[in-house]
Amino acid sequence: MNMIPFLTFSFFLLNFFSLSSSLISISVIPKTLSKSGDFVAIQWSGIQSPSKLDWLGIYSSPSSNHDNFIGYIFLSSTPEWESGSGSISIPLVNLRSGYQFRIFRWTESEVVPELVDHDHNPLPQTKHLLAESEEIGFEPGRGPEQIHLALTGREDEMRVMFVTPDGKESYVRYGLTRNGLGRVVKTRVVRYEREDMCDAPANSSIGWRDPGYIHDGIMLNLKKVKKYYYQAGSDSGGWSSIFSFVSHNGDSGETFAFLFGDMGTATPYLTFLRTQEESTSTIKWISRDIEALGNKPALISHIGDISYARGYSWLWDHFFSQIEPVASIVPYHVCIGNHEYDWPLQPWKPDWSSYGTDGGGECGVPYSYKFHMPGNSSEPTGMRAPATQNLYYSFDSGRVHFVYMSTETNFLPGSNQYAFLKHDLESVDRVKTPFVVFQGHRPMYTTSSGKKDVPLRKRMIEYLEPLLVKNNVNLVLWGHVHRYERFCPLSNFTCGSLVLNGEERKAFPVQVVIGMAGQDWQPIWAPREDHPSDPIYPQPLQSLYRGSEFGYMRLHATKEKLTLSYVGNHDGEVHDMVEILASGQVVSDSIHDGPAAAEQMECNFSWYVKIGSVVMLGAFMGYIVGFMSHARKNVADKGWRPIKTEEI
Repeated sequence: MNMIPFLTFSFFLLNFFSLSSSLISISVIPKTLSKSGDFVAIQWSGIQSPSKLDWLGIYSSPSSNHDNFIGYIFLSSTPEWESGSGSISIPLVNLRSGYQFRIFRWTESEVVPELVDHDHNPLPQTKHLLAESEEIGFEPGRGPEQIHLALTGREDEMRVMFVTPDGKESYVRYGLTRNGLGRVVKTRVVRYEREDMCDAPANSSIGWRDPGYIHDGIMLNLKKVKKYYYQAGSDSGGWSSIFSFVSHNGDSGETFAFLFGDMGTATPYLTFLRTQEESTSTIKWISRDIEALGNKPALISHIGDISYARGYSWLWDHFFSQIEPVASIVPYHVCIGNHEYDWPLQPWKPDWSSYGTDGGGECGVPYSYKFHMPGNSSEPTGMRAPATQNLYYSFDSGRVHFVYMSTETNFLPGSNQYAFLKHDLESVDRVKTPFVVFQGHRPMYTTSSGKKDVPLRKRMIEYLEPLLVKNNVNLVLWGHVHRYERFCPLSNFTCGSLVLNGEERKAFPVQVVIGMAGQDWQPIWAPREDHPSDPIYPQPLQSLYRGSEFGYMRLHATKEKLTLSYVGNHDGEVHDMVEILASGQVVSDSIHDGPAAAEQMECNFSWYVKIGSVVMLGAFMGYIVGFMSHARKNVADKGWRPIKTEEI
């Protein structure tokens, strides 16, 4: 074979890209950012013969290898790209390291079909570097970030957690006025290491980034239902903005909560995984509702599949930056899902289970460190990874006793979790808290087409449902299936009477699937068994309402009645509701009682919303929509995706 033509061509390519690179300029302004959410403008020029696949790589830290980008944007997404010049402006999250931007040439002939992202699109390749920017970073001494609250189980306390880059001694100072933050508590600090992760990508150079230092402090001796102001940090590291919250009251006559599962986070760039653009709308509408409540305490409940980081650690940073506007003013409670935990060597993995690799090697470590829920539940991992925390717990809030379980760890009789759930449900003071709301991730009931969890659901119905029925649990909430579905009051697939026209019934729990807060990988509903290939999905008798809109749940409870409503993200309005009396009787719902019942439910809550909507939406849109939507992914499909696989 004559090698001279080949070597000549290779030499030509090398010189071509070297010459092209020398003519290309890339600039970034500003060079220093103050806080997460600040925008940078990236400009470039001089690209000869632009390709539709030329792309901008986003790197943090700046010393990362070319293949270890955190995200990318195709230059062809900008209107001027064919001229070889262009610009784009995106918000950045503080990853406690600097950023750098690099431009690469990539052509269709270089696409590697086997190297794909979560959407099965080819991942860009890094063979031909055209230009790289200067490093930019965040100004030091600006205080901690990712601030979020949680209840401790004591009504005169509020926990606050945050992240710093260095772990230096930090504090929370608080008081009843903005200028009177005279009370101070010291925080404890923890962190985890790359070696604590159980598998790739979490422990790989692509997925791992320094998580910073996680601080945990408790504000003590709070007066009931008072507005407190607080900020976190230190004189040396800087202080956060001043936030406020309303303290809780165990004797309160009402409870407000916002509940959902499977929300995730959004990014202003493409990355290795599909991110959840709709999550920003969920936060937007909940922010409206919280603002409308004024000085009434509330809480948020996120029941599994939290950030969908799945081993790509910077997505946790995006998640906490995204929820800070709400999590800094009301307690944010969670339970574990498959995408926080599951990995091949997890200690409890019975033959009938469908546990796989959904956690991306995190094995519950970031989840256990970044949140601190009430109680002390934990399960060893059997590896270097520390024991998994925040698995099962409970607390009272006003008229509701909230219970959380883990569907990812042992819940069968004889397990620590089963013993906790049994004792907790049997010990509820129904005079103080007439309503019990039980929550977990994988659903006990669903009419979706996925079959992998059928053995797990069978055991949940066999062993857990008798506890719920015996102890008169009123409401059971699940995630995992990324749609909304409300069932009749159920026990072993049997509906109780809905107490229409004064008819009494056995007080079975109302089961609701609420995994529709952001993730848009969708299962289809189950087809007819005798015609499995036809796109006809009959709604079983037990399923009273099925919705495909993204959204969240509002809960409002008084001593006499609990009202649960499904709010759609597309319009911020209520699309389903159910009312449950303290006796367990279901007295109305929007399917059986029509628009009048929905209108009655709205009277319980919407006047709060109407007061604050206009002011809140203006302020919030400036924060979150400006933060996330400025540079959205053009390739994202904004509709629901019927995925004909069992992946959920």
